[in-house]
Formats: sequence, structure tokens, C-alpha cells
Amino acid sequence: MRKVVGLVALFAAGLALAGVLASVGVADITTTTTETVPTTETVEQTTTAPAQTVLTTVERTTTEPSTVPTTTGSSSSEKTPTWVWIVLAILAAAVIGLIVALLMRRESGLPPAELQRRLEAAVRSWTTQGWAVESQRPGETILRRGPEVMAVGIDPQGQITTRPLGG
Repeated sequence: MRKVVGLVALFAAGLALAGVLASVGVADITTTTTETVPTTETVEQTTTAPAQTVLTTVERTTTEPSTVPTTTGSSSSEKTPTWVWIVLAILAAAVIGLIVALLMRRESGLPPAELQRRLEAAVRSWTTQGWAVESQRPGETILRRGPEVMAVGIDPQGQITTRPLGG
């Protein structure tokens, strides 16, 4: 059970981290596109020779790279996407549920029958050492050995407690 809870918590933390990274713009991608644009240039030359005029047309094509930056993703001026808030709400609910489950587990003790069985076993060990049962009630037994009086009890988690009483 602990492994499943740990795995779910790890998954939720990963989703939250992805949401935070997306909302602050770390996931923005900038691509640079280089386009090749052909340029045609026409140059006319006129040559004058004695008694003869020659017109020559020369065409030259040159290619120059042009860089156009484009950005995809969210810009810093956009709001946080709705899905990020949904993921964060789910994560918060999971964390709260985990805390409540752990607190409930800590507060809930052993069943009353198990507590009584453990108390009786402890009392048996004291009676074998010469103590006698003076009185009993659920969760506590009063033992006496000569002038000494002692209370043996059990807490909800099953821990045996002893305390001397005035005799």
C-alpha cells in the first residue's frame, strides 16, 4: 500500500512540475528558419563603337539566405493555461487526502479485543512474578504485592504502561 501511495505522489509531483514549467515558459521553443530567396538582377550595357551600336543584356541570379526567427509555445504575456490549474488542484487534493489518511491511521488504534488480549498477557507475566489482581476494568488492571500497588494499563496503540499507586 505504501508503494502505491508513494508512486501516486511521485506521479502527481511530476505532473505539477510539468505544469509549473509550462506556465513559466521554460517549455517555449524558438526555431530559426532559413529561407533561400532567388534574386534576379538585369544589367544592360550599351557599347558604342564607331559606326556600330551594340546592346548587351546580362542576367545574374544571386541567392542570399534570409533568417526569420519564429517562436512557438506560450509567451510570457499569456495567462496560465486552464489545464495547469486543474492538475494543481488534483495534486493539492491528493496531498490533502494523503495527509488525512496518514493522520487517521495514526489515531486509529488496535481493536478493543486485541488491546484486552495484550493487557491480559502483560498481567499474566506480572502474576507469575508474585503480583495478585486486586481489580480489573477495561484497559487497566490494579495489581498488589504486599504493600506495593501498581496499575497496569494499555494505550490505543497497544503500548503497556505501568505506574505505582500509593498502598
